Amino acid sequence: MENQTYTVLAESGIHARPATGLVQIASEYASELTVEYKEKKANLKSILGVMSLGIGQGASFSIHAEGTDEQEAIEAIENYLTLEGIVEL
Repeated sequence: MENQTYTVLAESGIHARPATGLVQIASEYASELTVEYKEKKANLKSILGVMSLGIGQGASFSIHAEGTDEQEAIEAIENYLTLEGIVEL
C-alpha cells in the first residue's frame, strides 16, 4: 500500500476543477485509490466522494493506493497536484 500526505496551498481548496482532475487521473489506474480527510475516506474515482470531504486551504489530507499500479498512481496524482500548485508535500 502506498500513502502520501499533502497540504493544500490553493485558496479555494479542492474545489470542482482540481477534484475533476484527480478523479480523471485516478480512473486511469486499476488500484483502489482513496482520499482521507478528518478521519473520513472517499473513493478518489468519485467526484461526489472527493467533493463531499470539503478539503479547504491549509488542510492536510492523504491519498492511499492499493493495487498492482499503486506507485504509478500516486506519482501521477502527485505530479498533477504539484504542477497545478494545489498542494505542497
